[in-house]
Amino acid sequence: MSNPVLQAIADRRSIRSYTDQKVSKEQIDTLLKAAQEAPSARNSQPWHFTVVQNEDLLKEINDEVWASLNEKGGDIYHGAKTVIFISSDPVARWARLDCGIATQNIALAAHAIGLGTVILGRPEAAFTGKRGEELNKKLKFPQGQAFAVSIAVGVPAGTKDAHPIEADRVSFVD
Repeated sequence: MSNPVLQAIADRRSIRSYTDQKVSKEQIDTLLKAAQEAPSARNSQPWHFTVVQNEDLLKEINDEVWASLNEKGGDIYHGAKTVIFISSDPVARWARLDCGIATQNIALAAHAIGLGTVILGRPEAAFTGKRGEELNKKLKFPQGQAFAVSIAVGVPAGTKDAHPIEADRVSFVD
């Protein structure tokens, strides 16, 4: 079956290498519109999107991730110069799922306009560590909201092959 949406799903990859080319305001607006068009439970739209292109702030969060995990690590953003952080009410029943749906919309929209993305959960460590409250404020998370997920966005410097589909991951019940 030939369908542009299905083809985008099949072709999209988690990109872990980006050029230095900046993501434009117009491209970011396109991604945020796609995110906000995502469905949510009872149309609650529990998300808040914070776009960060400040390299010093991204490095600060990156460093705090590794410090909170008590590990040495590299660049969690894989060289992307734009990261969208999504926060929500951490106790709202379906908020994280809704934020995940919005994140997938960003990933597919980015692919459609020639950008690459990688969805990142690891930055959560920075927001649950010693400096979490400070970072929540720096990222302008609304009162009562916490990190849900983030997505690095940029111009891909490369790609990778599709992952194999595991046939044993599906069951049918009649």
